[in-house]
Parts: sequence; C-alpha cells; structure tokens
Amino acid sequence: MHLVVFILKQAELMDDILIHMADHHITGGTILEGTGMAEALVQMEDLPLFGVLRKALAGEEREACKVMLFVAEEKQISEIREAIGEVVDLNKQNTGILFALPVTMVEGLGGNKWS
Repeated sequence: MHLVVFILKQAELMDDILIHMADHHITGGTILEGTGMAEALVQMEDLPLFGVLRKALAGEEREACKVMLFVAEEKQISEIREAIGEVVDLNKQNTGILFALPVTMVEGLGGNKWS
C-alpha cells in the first residue's frame, strides 16, 4: 500500500481531474484545501526580515491549492498518475506535485491491511 499525494496548484482544474479519476475507476480519496508557504509568509506580521518579500508577493492574487490523498495499491499508482497527467502537465512549473510514500499499516478500508 502507498499514500499517494497530489498537490494541485491550479485549483480550477479539480473538476476535470475528478472526471478523469472516475474514468480510471479511482473513486476513493480525500481532497483538502491547502495554502502555499509563500502565502503564509505574506500573512505573517512578525517577520520583518521578509518585509521586501511580503511587499513583492502581497500584490499577487493567489488561489488556494488542492491536496488530494489516496491510499492505493501499487497497481493503482500508475492509474492515478495517468488520470492526473491527462489534465495537468507536471513538467511545467507551478502546476502541481505528485508523490507516493509507502504505508506500513491501514485500517478502515473494509478490514485491516498490513503491508
């Protein structure tokens, strides 16, 4: 089992990604709202060192990112990658990040699963 994490910086593409996920029979996942570190730094008042950075970034409009989480079998990872790749070109900057981590224990998927 793996935890597949996809951070989508282009939130407007979420609906298209969900459609492609369903087309690939990927229907179990969790979607969270996220905020990038640069945005969090802009909001912090007590970091004078970042004053210039804060002024530079404050004028830019930023959307929240989406964080998708999947607990997936090894064979599902390629399906998830393909579905996302049909919508987002991850080779371009500021589009998103996709990675997977091994999971040693899972509960709540219709029974206990231990890798």
